[in-house]
Amino acid sequence: SQLVVAINVAEICPQTRVLGPGRRFVIWVQGCCFHCPGCIAPDWIPRQPATLIEAEDLADWILSVPDLDGVTVSGGEPMLQAAALSELLTHLRQKRDFSLICYSGFTLEQLQAQGDRNSDRLLSLLDVLIDGLYVEGLNDGRGWRGSSNQRIHFLTPRHAQDAAAFSHRPRQVEVHLRRDSALLVGIPPRAVSQALHRAIADS
Repeated sequence: SQLVVAINVAEICPQTRVLGPGRRFVIWVQGCCFHCPGCIAPDWIPRQPATLIEAEDLADWILSVPDLDGVTVSGGEPMLQAAALSELLTHLRQKRDFSLICYSGFTLEQLQAQGDRNSDRLLSLLDVLIDGLYVEGLNDGRGWRGSSNQRIHFLTPRHAQDAAAFSHRPRQVEVHLRRDSALLVGIPPRAVSQALHRAIADS
């Protein structure tokens, strides 16, 4: 019998252009082992059940979205769910040649040194890993990384020609309005993040 693997999902955005090249489906996982000061998603740090979605069901959802170029996984800390995410990305790769990008607070060297079968498998499926802890004082408002200490590893040649954009393009954020909430997508420059927190606090 097949083991059912669920991903603990904090939030999903089916289409965005602000977290990597092209039109992307973004998954933020729930649960993180890091507590970076100034974290832009503190609600997603607690390691508790949020929305559990089976890897295969999530793959079907992603494959049903038209005109997608790729998938970006963030969080939370994706490597804490490496087994389930590997399952998801394997399903996707079997059906379509998506671009796959992942953020992690762990460095590539830390992940490789762990010798963990699941994180090794996840890395083997990725085109790009953006690694390292978020450092608020180094949020320079540029590129698809949160702070300038984070490194962009091109694990396949797919996005080598986009290297400058990953580290230097002007930051963009999108606000996706829902019935009863708003989702901020993208990595806000510090001023935007602070202004948003103030606006929420005052509302």
